[in-house]
Amino acid sequence: MVLAATWGVGQVVLTFLWFMLLFIWIWLMISVFIDIFRSDDMGGLHKAIWLLAILLFNLLGVLAYLIIRGDKMRVHSMNAAKAQDEAMKDYIRQASGSGSAADELHRLADLKDRGVIDDAEFAKLKAKIV
Repeated sequence: MVLAATWGVGQVVLTFLWFMLLFIWIWLMISVFIDIFRSDDMGGLHKAIWLLAILLFNLLGVLAYLIIRGDKMRVHSMNAAKAQDEAMKDYIRQASGSGSAADELHRLADLKDRGVIDDAEFAKLKAKIV
């Protein structure tokens, strides 16, 4: 009860602001570390120097990294998103069974051989695929 009487609304808002800034700072550090380890254009020594600079000079290290390599950070995240999108499309294509045109033609020929479709339907579906 005593703590509630001594803290004003401004102090509570300021405390929430500090907590928010702390979480933003942690998120920023994690993002920079992920980008450092994801970079293919840097060698191991170069990565170690960046990590030490960020750990020793927290704010200046992160700001320097964002200024110097911020554009590469964007490129790395775009490439990772594209790779993830392609992997998802490949998985969906594989799971749905729709493969290449040759696979589709082989499937149609199999249906025709089993008598499921006749020659006219086979020709029509083959024309769609090719």
